[in-house]
Amino acid sequence: DRERAPLLWPVEARLAALLPDLLVFRKPRAPEPELATAQGVLLGVHVTGFTALMDRFSLTCKSEDDLDKLAHIFSYYISDIIEHVLCFGGDILNITGNVLLALWTVEQNQLSDIITLVAKCSLEIQEKFGVYHTREGQDLQLKIGLSAGRISQVIVGDEQRQYLLVIGRDVDDVQLAQRLAQANEIVLSWNCWTLCEQYMFEVEIMKEDEAVKLRDMRITDPFDFDEHFDKCLNYLPHYRTSANTLRTALELDPDSALEQTLRKHIMKNLLKKIDEGQPMEYISEFRTVTMVLVSLEFHKTGWMLRLCHLIQEAALYISTVIEKGGGQLSQIFMFEKGCMFLCVFGLPGDKKPDECAHALESSVSIFNFCWENLTETKLVSISITNGPVFCGVVGAVARHEYTVIGPKVSLVARMITAYPGLVSCDEVTYLRSMLPAYNFKKLPEKMMRNISNPGKTYEYLGHRRCIMFGKRHLIRVRNKNHPLLDREKELEAFQMAQQGCLHQKKGQAVLYEGGKGYGKSQLLAEINLLAQKEEHRVLSLKLKEADSKQHFYAIQTLMAIFFEIDTCPAFYRQECLRKQLCGKVEEPLHCLFNDLFFVKFPLSFEVSHMDDLARQKKIKECFFQVLQEAVRETPLIFLIDEAQHMDAASWEFLGTLLSSVPIIMVMTLMPTSTLCGGAQHVLQSPQALLKPISKLAANSLLKMACWELGAVSIPQELQIYLLRRCLGNPLYCKVLCRDLLSKDILLFHDLQKGEEENSKWETLSANATKSTMYSISPASSEEDQKFYVCTVKDEVNLDTVLLPPLLKEIAVNQLDQLSPEEQLLVKCAAVIGHSFHMDLLQHLLPGWGKHKLLQALRALVDMHVLRWCSQSQELPAEPRSVPFSVEIIEKNKEEKKNSDAGSPLRQKEEPFLPPPEVLEFDVPLLREAAWELWPKAQQRALHLECACFLRHLACRCGSCRGGDFVPFHRFAIFVWVGNLGERDMKEMVTYWRFCTDQEGAAHTGCELPYPYLTLFDIRELVQRSEEEFLDRVSRKLAQASPENDLLTTKPCRCEEILKLVLSPLIQHCLVIGENTCAFYYLLEAAAASLDLSDNYMAFFYLRKASSLRGQPSAFSFLKRHKFEEATFCRLRSEVCFNMGQITLAKKLAKQALRLLKKNFPWTWFGVLFQTFLEKYWHPRSLSQPADNPSENKKKLAVLQQQVQCLSLLWQLYNLEATASSRRFACLATLMQKNSAEEFANEAQVVSTYVALSQFSQNVGDTEKWLHCEQMAIQKSSLCWFSREGLLAIAQLMQTLAYTKLCLGHLDLSIKLGFQAHEICGHLRKPALQNLVLSVLFRSAFLKKKFDLCVHVLDSQWALISQGHDILGLACFYSACLDLLLYGKGLLCQPFGECLRFIQCYEHSCVLTSQSNVMLGVHSSLAMWFAQDSEWNLFEYHFSKARQLVKRTNASLFGSHGFVRFLECHVLMLQK
Repeated sequence: DRERAPLLWPVEARLAALLPDLLVFRKPRAPEPELATAQGVLLGVHVTGFTALMDRFSLTCKSEDDLDKLAHIFSYYISDIIEHVLCFGGDILNITGNVLLALWTVEQNQLSDIITLVAKCSLEIQEKFGVYHTREGQDLQLKIGLSAGRISQVIVGDEQRQYLLVIGRDVDDVQLAQRLAQANEIVLSWNCWTLCEQYMFEVEIMKEDEAVKLRDMRITDPFDFDEHFDKCLNYLPHYRTSANTLRTALELDPDSALEQTLRKHIMKNLLKKIDEGQPMEYISEFRTVTMVLVSLEFHKTGWMLRLCHLIQEAALYISTVIEKGGGQLSQIFMFEKGCMFLCVFGLPGDKKPDECAHALESSVSIFNFCWENLTETKLVSISITNGPVFCGVVGAVARHEYTVIGPKVSLVARMITAYPGLVSCDEVTYLRSMLPAYNFKKLPEKMMRNISNPGKTYEYLGHRRCIMFGKRHLIRVRNKNHPLLDREKELEAFQMAQQGCLHQKKGQAVLYEGGKGYGKSQLLAEINLLAQKEEHRVLSLKLKEADSKQHFYAIQTLMAIFFEIDTCPAFYRQECLRKQLCGKVEEPLHCLFNDLFFVKFPLSFEVSHMDDLARQKKIKECFFQVLQEAVRETPLIFLIDEAQHMDAASWEFLGTLLSSVPIIMVMTLMPTSTLCGGAQHVLQSPQALLKPISKLAANSLLKMACWELGAVSIPQELQIYLLRRCLGNPLYCKVLCRDLLSKDILLFHDLQKGEEENSKWETLSANATKSTMYSISPASSEEDQKFYVCTVKDEVNLDTVLLPPLLKEIAVNQLDQLSPEEQLLVKCAAVIGHSFHMDLLQHLLPGWGKHKLLQALRALVDMHVLRWCSQSQELPAEPRSVPFSVEIIEKNKEEKKNSDAGSPLRQKEEPFLPPPEVLEFDVPLLREAAWELWPKAQQRALHLECACFLRHLACRCGSCRGGDFVPFHRFAIFVWVGNLGERDMKEMVTYWRFCTDQEGAAHTGCELPYPYLTLFDIRELVQRSEEEFLDRVSRKLAQASPENDLLTTKPCRCEEILKLVLSPLIQHCLVIGENTCAFYYLLEAAAASLDLSDNYMAFFYLRKASSLRGQPSAFSFLKRHKFEEATFCRLRSEVCFNMGQITLAKKLAKQALRLLKKNFPWTWFGVLFQTFLEKYWHPRSLSQPADNPSENKKKLAVLQQQVQCLSLLWQLYNLEATASSRRFACLATLMQKNSAEEFANEAQVVSTYVALSQFSQNVGDTEKWLHCEQMAIQKSSLCWFSREGLLAIAQLMQTLAYTKLCLGHLDLSIKLGFQAHEICGHLRKPALQNLVLSVLFRSAFLKKKFDLCVHVLDSQWALISQGHDILGLACFYSACLDLLLYGKGLLCQPFGECLRFIQCYEHSCVLTSQSNVMLGVHSSLAMWFAQDSEWNLFEYHFSKARQLVKRTNASLFGSHGFVRFLECHVLMLQK
């Protein structure tokens, strides 16, 4: 079995595991390089096929996924070999690339015995691990070489960083033996062969190469070797003495001196992580780095000690130069002709901008130093590559190394041999360095072993001064079709400077400061366009980092543009400059500009007598003179982009120019740049203004995304994706949109194409997006212009879409600015999600206490990396007496027993915590980039930890009495917990038992007999019941107090549970491959979204569930669990109903009933027969104790789904005004009533009678309408003790308010409406609250309380404006039209806005299915146009209203619409 690392290793053991015994047990030496020699046997293991495997992976272009497989294969394979070598007493010196080198150090007279031991070890390695078959079809095989003799060791470096080198002839011999060996062969060097017991080996002599190929060993009895093995152990003093570990070095006593010595041999970024106590599996990462490989070949004449001094000198210089640029010298290893130095830029904690440029500059410096200072150097070669690699720990637990693995590592080694004597780089380094092309030279392509496509290669020539005219103008061009977003204040600053310069005749400077991607260049392009429209002369310039090193470069280039010599041919430049200077600068002074502009005017006597300082001063005077004359003719504007790269001399010139010439300067700066003294002088000038550039607002960012994608609307999940990753940065938005387009994961649908009812769920994505608000108005002057809405492909999970390389580099740069402990915290938080809870984060951070966690979090919040989730960010703006958030605390079994001892209610009651327990990321892209750094295996392990932690909290909040969002879901699906442990199972069963008690707590007895009363008797009875009910409601609301009332002490927290528990839990399950659990939680999330009136997110979760449903594992699960399939159909039916897909909604609801074994008839005869059965059917209440409680709960789950399906069906049939549909609707209501009474839950029964009352009123059955109201009031007495009951009370009060409105009791209707509104505000049910406000508005409107109407509409707008509820907005604009027509001048929204809304969305399936609402809207529009005598438009809307009349009923909006329609008839008759 593979050895496992203990949870908490001491620091000495962790350091020793990274280093060979040769260092751990080494005696102290002098600081200077000193050769130490010893006798020993070397074993070299070369893994062949690894480079070819990397090449195969690089061709697939899957980046991190392939690297993860590659690193996993190599680490797993090499760890087995390492453990085998350690079992034989070997000391692993290093793992370099795909080569492992091990050493057995002994006395000379013990060499023959140890050679036998190592030979046996080699044969066993070849036997066990000689061939490793990979799934990719590329086998890994081993070539093994052995040598023996004198081994020299030397340590080079300084007091901060040291490196162990093993050198000598026998080291060269083992490398030669490896090269001579073929796959699955073992080759002994000639010296090793002469020293061994030759009679024990079967060999083949390789005469030409002076080596021996080992076939086998002549050991007849295995026990003979056991004795030999025991004998050899006596020669190995550091062989393990304990069975618990493979190395004695890991069990040494603490020794501070030893620890300090060992620390010098380990890279500093790795040391920081070890000091922080980070587990070894948390250290590895996937990231893009730049590798520099330096190869030094020495002349053979050099002595070994002299060679060591040369290596020491080179190592010190290389490490110094590399560290200045942000890199580290990782390894030094010897080869036959010299040594190599592997340097890496961008390791964890070291990432910096312009990494490739720093690597190239450092390489040139190293190249020049080695040639000039190392006299024995024969050849210096340097190669540089850039690309994604695995950088982390490879090997076994007892002995491992920190290394880099990836195709670019192999490429950098091959380039060294392909292009000797040069500084060569790959194409990626060339492009990402952003250095001028004239600093490079393209090299001829060469074949490289095991690399099929090395790409283009360039020689870096170093930085050369070269002025390129005509290449420095602004790159950004103003897009005339897309206006500049959210930059009004910035443009106002420029316009103020413009006015100040023109009126005051003083120079003005505006400096815009903003981070990368904030749109600084776009802003300059806009200013450039505005200035040119006003006929100002504009000189624009964009600078680069290299320009800061050239004296006076910015002014030199600006004046070249001013003199118009930047684009003219070189042969005509002098003549062009002469014409520009004529009359402005004396001709004898023209030669001052020779060196500046590369011209050759004759040297005048006056200039020849000037020194350099006088010439520079005179040039500046001439420039001032020329510019002074120019501004008299036309205003002059300098636009300088990236001004932080301006040289000091140019800053000084601009400072003087600003104070002496009335010129306008507009510049952009990076906020983190350090400016020179001249720049600071300009900034402090009273004529200069520093203007920070703000982030884009969310709405503006979404508009920009729509422009980039060519759509008028994007789906909500894509909006969340962009807003979280961009956080107001326009560059990030643009790059992400283009990346999504390139990955082909978006679909586009024609907006003008009329929406049709889809017969398939799979084709609803476009209609779902069309049913939400558009980000850009589709109104256009071009008749033939097409508009599109965008959707995401169903199988795509946006949460796992990798960042584009450019953005990932930016984010990793920001991450590496943090300390190691802060980086680890951010990486663990990234696994949880965009928002995360402190307790879950602490669960992922081993060994972190609460105090340490809080300290690190506060530091990150202070740096604006994270932010606390405030109430305003997390929750709607509703008043709450006690702020709290979802508690995420995992309790052990003993704590649960203690908490359960008192009352069963304490089992799931949540002791809520304040909002600062929840945080979210405040830096764009950081969470995504940090998540991508994890190796896949560790990523899955952390997601599994999160899933196990969160699953106990995936239920309704405590104020909703716990339970599932799909009622009794867990009881109906019992098999999903099959992989839980015994402890988890017991906890879940206890939780289920509690949820059952709460969900089915309120039961009733038998139904009251239907009384035979006259309509007058019923109305009198109803009036008495209503009075008692209203008195009870008034008392409850008056007595409400924060201490003892359900309304105020426990607001619903289900929205936070959806955001912080269910949604992340789904993501965790998907990442770890638990699709069955993911399907379960997707249904829960969809049900929660519907409860929260968020239909689009419910559709989003169900669409994800649909994509999972097609997978074999999920299909077999659903086939066995009809309830899950039925729930899936029921939820989809409700979503389709909300989207206006009536036919599909009916089909799905009936399918769900069929799966629940309650068929709904399809024909009129079936309706008659089923109605007869239901009328004379008596409910069998499940409130009585059952022999099998679990089975009883499953039946309750089925009944609940049946009730909801039947409720949907009557609402669906009620939308159609045919006699057949009315019969179907009546049957559905009857079946719903019977099922609800069988369910025996008071709140459910009240809700059912409320629904029956609404249906009866719609169809004009007054007697049944009033009777159902009376039944609902009678059964509502027990509904004040649960949140579900309060919801039923609110529904009942809304119905009563509407009843009073219909009966003309307007004051009572208003009173009831306000009471219902108050309860809905606490319950946070926006759909019901919107309906209550509609009734309240209608009552106030008929009462002519127009001020109250405006107040109600303001509340309604606050409720729906932030969402995507088109139906709610249609009701709102219908009410606005009423105010416009009859409100005596009161205005809530202008008529034009109401009309634009209707024009945009009237063809949406959501509105076409709502005939009642649209009848009122079109009739009101017709009346408006009639008042303005626009009879053509009147006729258009009146005809639409006439088509809708037959499809309406007597509902609230239907009655209102019919009245407006009659008024239109009157107006038409009058005309």
